[in-house]
Amino acid sequence: MRKPYLDNIRWGTVLLVLVYHVLYVFNASGVLGGIGGFYDVQYQDAPLYFVYPWFMVLLFVVAGISSRYALEKQPHKEFISARTRKLLVPSTLGLLVFQWITGYFNMAASGAFAYMGAVPGPILYLIMAVSGIGPLWFIQMLWLFSLLLVLLRKIDKNDKFYDMCGKAFGDKWGILPLLLLALFIWGAAQIGNVPVITTYRFGIYGIAYLLGYFVLSHEHVQETLEKFALPLGIAAVILGVAYVICYFGQNYTDAPILQNFFTNSYLWVAVLGILGCGKKCLNGTSKFSQYMTKASFGIYVTHYLPLIAAAYLLKTYTTLPALVIYLITAVCTFGGSVLLYEVIRRIPVLRWCVLGIKKKK
Repeated sequence: MRKPYLDNIRWGTVLLVLVYHVLYVFNASGVLGGIGGFYDVQYQDAPLYFVYPWFMVLLFVVAGISSRYALEKQPHKEFISARTRKLLVPSTLGLLVFQWITGYFNMAASGAFAYMGAVPGPILYLIMAVSGIGPLWFIQMLWLFSLLLVLLRKIDKNDKFYDMCGKAFGDKWGILPLLLLALFIWGAAQIGNVPVITTYRFGIYGIAYLLGYFVLSHEHVQETLEKFALPLGIAAVILGVAYVICYFGQNYTDAPILQNFFTNSYLWVAVLGILGCGKKCLNGTSKFSQYMTKASFGIYVTHYLPLIAAAYLLKTYTTLPALVIYLITAVCTFGGSVLLYEVIRRIPVLRWCVLGIKKKK
C-alpha cells in the first residue's frame, strides 16, 4: 500500500537532514562533531534547535508505518533479507569500502591525526572506517528494530495487538489519545540512551518505530490526523518557537534537555502535525518527487562525505566570509550527494556495498 504523502515526507525530511548538517557542522552551540563556529553567538543555529527534537523521530515513525505496509505483502524472511541488504550492508561493509573517506575528514577536522603517529596503517584504516559511521547510525538502528518487529509479529501471530491498537485509537475520542502518546515518548526518552554518543537513543527511536507500525499505520488514525492538521501544525510552530527561545545558546543534545517533558511534548506534536499536514497537502506526485522517492536513501547515505570535506577545507584553508562558506558547503552537499549516488549506483559490487542495491535480474 504505497502512499505518496509518506514518500514525500520521507524524502523531504532527508533534505532537511542535509540542511541541518550544513548548519550543524559550523555550530557554536557546543554540540560535538562539528568543525566549529564563526562567532560566539550564531543566530543561524536557531533552526538546529527547531528541528533536532523531532526530525529523526519522524523518520522512524514513517519507517514503522512503511514496515506495516511492506509486511502485508512480504513474508518475514523476505522482509528481513531486504532490510539486511538495504540497511545492514551499507552500514557495515559500506564503512570499509566508502565511508572510511568520510572518517578521514572527520578525524582531520577534529585534529585526531596529531595523536595517531604510531598507529599501524591497517589499524588506522579501521579507525577511519568506524569514524565514518556518521548519519549511518540511523540505518543501523532501523535494522535492529526491523528484527524486533518480526519477533513481535511471531509472538502475536494473529495481529491481535495491532487490531487492539486500532480500536484504542478510534474516532470516538478524536485527537486526544494520539496526543497522550507523548507520555510514552517522554518515558522512552529516559531509557536506552548510549552515553556520549547521543544519537543512539534506543528507547525513544524504538518506541517511535513501533508506534508508527502499531498505531499510525491505521487508516482511520491517519484520517484523524488529517482532520486536525491545521491546529496541530499551528501548535507545533508555536511550541517550536518557544523551544528555541527557551534553550538557544545551550547544547541541545544534552540529556537534561532531550529527556524533559517539554522537549518530548513538542516533538510529538510536531510529528503528528507533519503527518496530518502531509496527508492533507502532500499526496501528489511529480517527476521530481518520484526521483527523490527513489534516490533519497542513497543521498542520505552519501551526503556526509562532500559536506565534511567541503566544510573542513573551506574553514581550514580559506578566509572566505562565513556566508560564502555556508553557501559553498550547501552546494557541495546537495550536488555532491546526488552525484555520488548516481555514480555509485552504476558500479557493480560498489552499489551493493554502499547503497544496498542488488543486481537486477
